[in-house]
This record gives sequence, structure tokens and C-alpha cells, in this order.
Amino acid sequence: MSSPILETAPLGFQWPTVDPFLFCVHHDDAYPAGNEQMGPDASLAGRQIGQDFEPRDGWRMYHGQTIPGFPGHPHRGFETVTIVRRGLIDHSDSLGAAARFGGGDVQWLTAGGGVVHSEMFPLLRRDAPNPLELFQIWVNLPAANKLAPAHFSMLWNEKLPRVLHTDEAGRRTEVTVVAGELEGNRPPSPPPHSWASQAGSQVAIWNIRLEPRARWTLPAAADTGVVRTLYFFAGPSLTAADRALDGHVAMVVQPDAPIELQAGDGACELLLLQGRPIGEPVAQHGPFVMNTRAELQQAFLDYQRTRFGGWPWDREDPVHPREEGRFARHADGRIERP
Repeated sequence: MSSPILETAPLGFQWPTVDPFLFCVHHDDAYPAGNEQMGPDASLAGRQIGQDFEPRDGWRMYHGQTIPGFPGHPHRGFETVTIVRRGLIDHSDSLGAAARFGGGDVQWLTAGGGVVHSEMFPLLRRDAPNPLELFQIWVNLPAANKLAPAHFSMLWNEKLPRVLHTDEAGRRTEVTVVAGELEGNRPPSPPPHSWASQAGSQVAIWNIRLEPRARWTLPAAADTGVVRTLYFFAGPSLTAADRALDGHVAMVVQPDAPIELQAGDGACELLLLQGRPIGEPVAQHGPFVMNTRAELQQAFLDYQRTRFGGWPWDREDPVHPREEGRFARHADGRIERP
């Protein structure tokens, strides 16, 4: 019998993806205690400030100057799904919307016709480390929705289903469902123009955590037309179907086959990305993802002309007050808290 694992690739900083996914990155930064400005209380000497992607001392400033993160930058034509496992993100955008989220929260942002946003990592604790761990996943939009109004939805940690399974030896597996359905459990809906909201897209985003030596079987997909990728990103070793793995890899797996997973001597974690391919041409340059080169050129012209609504903040890297909790303030003024 042929293996249900169709291909594998080692994991680097940016992970390989398949349509409808465009990009996936795992940030894991061991930030130190914060200073008065909510940046790192540590020397920045020797770093390439503004372009700091080398994990010196276990952390990076990315494009931040004083606070780590990504100051204001534009997007058009796709979505970002940001899953914050530890730490906090401060979001601000060209629509005047803002948010602080983390500790398991997910922000699902439809850039659509265009938005400028900043994603800063405030280091709130001054007397202890401020670790940050997150996934950012880019999901393409079909041509019909590439210019949809920009919009974000918050999927708060408290609202995400967690499906527990205990194997015959009493060892547990927990699956957090960010998108899709598992055993009748569904998370809050993604934004209305998302590919994940379209009937038949079968988009699923799951985080799978197995205790040491735990066994769990990933059920077959409901639709054989989807593409499934499993990312083994944490833990010393894992057996997936017929494959013993002692390194972190991406695995494209057969969608209509159940995949038995067994952790080795340590706990393991995997990320599942699944979806029916959109199957349209992709023209991408930096933060813009369209269908043709002409549409890309128009995106640059529109951004230069409109700045996708301008920038209503007094700095490119805004952060919210230190004492502020988790919240979201939408463009219409609506405020939500978990």
C-alpha cells in the first residue's frame, strides 16, 4: 500500500504552503523584560535596526525601531490569520481600528481592496521576560473578493473549541480548532468575504498537541478535492503513518486517508492547514497579491494615491497603553472584549 504522506520538506523560518495558502511563518521570540517604552530592556547594539531578522539572544526586532514588530505597512488581495500562542500584539490600521490580542487569540484580517496596519509586540512586563510565539498565515482571496472591503474578526481564545482525545494508554491529545470542523465542533466564523466562508472551501486550521507517547488519528477529510499539509514544528520525534520523524518537517498528506500520529518520548505539536485550492493565477509582489501584473500595478498606484485610507495614528509603530487589556475596536466604533 502506498504511503499517505505524499511529500515532505524541512521547516525553516518561512514554511512551504499550497493553494489556498500563500505564506506561513512561526515567530518564537524570547524577549527580555520591557523598558518604559515597552521595548526590550536590553542593548540593541549590533542589530540591523529596521531589518532585524537574526535571532540574536533568542529574539528579533523585525522592522521595529524601539518596540519589536512590524510598523505600518499595506496589504491588498488576501487575508492574514494571526494566531498568538504567547505574548501580545497591538494592532492599529488605516481604518482607525485597533486591537490588543494574545494568549491564544486569533485575528483574521481580510485586506481585500486595501488596508495599512501595524503589528507591534509590546513588552509589558518590566520585571520578567516577555516571550512571544505566533503563527501568521496568509490565505488567498478569489478574484471576486480581492477588492472586498477591509475587515477583521477576532476569534478570542475563550471561544475556540478544544477537542480532547484520550488513547487506550490514557495519554491525551488536544486539538484547537481555528477554522473548519472537528467532531461537530466549530469556531466563530471567519470574515464574510474569506475563502474559508465560501461553501465547499473546506478550509481547516488546527493546532494538534500530543502528550509524550500519545496516539491520535487525524480523520480523513470530508472532501477529496482539498490539499492537506501537516507541519510538525515542536517536539523531539513523531511517527506519522509509516514515517518516523526526528526533525521538524512539512508533510503534504493524502486527504482521503486517516493519518495515525504518535508522539515520541516528548510532547509534540503540529499545525494543520487544509483547503480546496482556489485555482486562479497568482501575481504577487511584496504585500500585494492579485491575479495579473496589471492588477498589481494598479494596486501600487492606488496605494500611492490613497494610502488605503491614510494613517490616523501619530506614529508608524503605535502601541496601546500598558494597562490596557485585550480588546478590539472596529472601524465602525464597535468595541469588543473577550
